[in-house]
Amino acid sequence: MPNINRRNLLAGAAATGIFAAAASRAQPDQREAMPDLSGKSILITGTSSGFGRLGAEHYARLGAKVFATMRNLPRPEAEELRQLAASDNLDITVMELDVLDEAQIERTVAEAERAAGGALDVLVNNAGVGVTGPIEVQDMEATRLIFDTNVFGPHRMARAVLPAMRAAGSGQIIQISSQLGRVIVPFSGHYSPTKFALEAMSEAMAYELVPHNIDVSIIEPGGYPTEIWVNRNAYTSALKQRAEEEHLAGYPQVVASMGEEDGSGRSADPMDVPRAIASLVAMPAGTRPLRQPVSGGNIPQTPINETARQVQLGWLGESGYGPMIRAVHD
Repeated sequence: MPNINRRNLLAGAAATGIFAAAASRAQPDQREAMPDLSGKSILITGTSSGFGRLGAEHYARLGAKVFATMRNLPRPEAEELRQLAASDNLDITVMELDVLDEAQIERTVAEAERAAGGALDVLVNNAGVGVTGPIEVQDMEATRLIFDTNVFGPHRMARAVLPAMRAAGSGQIIQISSQLGRVIVPFSGHYSPTKFALEAMSEAMAYELVPHNIDVSIIEPGGYPTEIWVNRNAYTSALKQRAEEEHLAGYPQVVASMGEEDGSGRSADPMDVPRAIASLVAMPAGTRPLRQPVSGGNIPQTPINETARQVQLGWLGESGYGPMIRAVHD
């Protein structure tokens, strides 16, 4: 089997299409041996807890040079991660970064690139927030916060890392979306709208970056017991307290439970997500799937993902955009 990459595909190596199609629909086998990430430089946003914190340690233990970013330093989570890196001899650099602060993003990415000796190999856009409740109850403060974090934040980060990646002719951007980036649960606020937007933005980038040999992959986790529930309740409780009665009045039962979500009953292993990401990073460029569902239970978005893939190929696969579309989806 020849080595498959985007340049082969763009050059018309149609014989590789079958293998790439299988790769685009298969989930990484968690039973496989842990991949070797030695030599990879990985910058992760939102590493104070959850998938970001678990991932920072996991990738470093697999040999990667990790830039673990979080906002509001100093904070105990940062010191704990630094101490772990020192005690276990892990190559983890903790850096301050708020995805809402463009100037800080530019400074931190530039510093990470200097430390890495050039372009970063991987950006993991993990930072995100949730604010639940009816859409009508979401005021502009909550709406701006969640779109600024979940959509504009990954966009700012991509713009910061892409010039160096393009110059290097390689790179990988991994976006942490959600099952709710393809399906919708009522009363989840703007979480689905932001993740739908992230999915669309990421797919467009995946096509546009084919000529630069830069991969974009979207991770779609199900529900996991992470700190996102604590943070979500804090934001949702604040919204509930300041919301006007004229908006609250239409949804009394839903409003009563706002800010009291409990993810503790979920039993899925949050390490599923870092393990899936590590498997993606270890794959050859050009063979990585566009979308990767990760779940301890149902994966309701699978038929949506496959239908969308077929529609894109059928609509644009033979157009002038065809080489880019096929490189991502075949």
